[in-house]
Amino acid sequence: QVQPVESGGGLVQAGGSLRLSCAASARTFGAYTMGWFRQAPGKEREFVASINWSGGRTSYADSARGRFTISRDNAKNTLYLQMNSLKPEDTAIYYCNQVTEGREPTGFRSWGQGTQVTVSS
Repeated sequence: QVQPVESGGGLVQAGGSLRLSCAASARTFGAYTMGWFRQAPGKEREFVASINWSGGRTSYADSARGRFTISRDNAKNTLYLQMNSLKPEDTAIYYCNQVTEGREPTGFRSWGQGTQVTVSS
């Protein structure tokens, strides 16, 4: 019903860093596990990272583990993704949404427009 709003993307050189933010509605954020997905040109959407409501459990795709850090601020209904050591293969549109234990979107909430991350070599 109410779309999340992703921001913080941009153009960065390989090895650089970006911090993405996702401002979601209370009904979307709530006590749900939230996560980041990305979609590169010509490829399917893929899971990047997730975090449960308390922040005590996180999950990362192999491509993100060790370089990305997911966090959340429940008081602000905001999700973050700190991305370090960026690589050209990280280039994609990044989206946030509710996430299942199977690393899939729940399907209960709408998608935002995403934020573009472009990493140059």
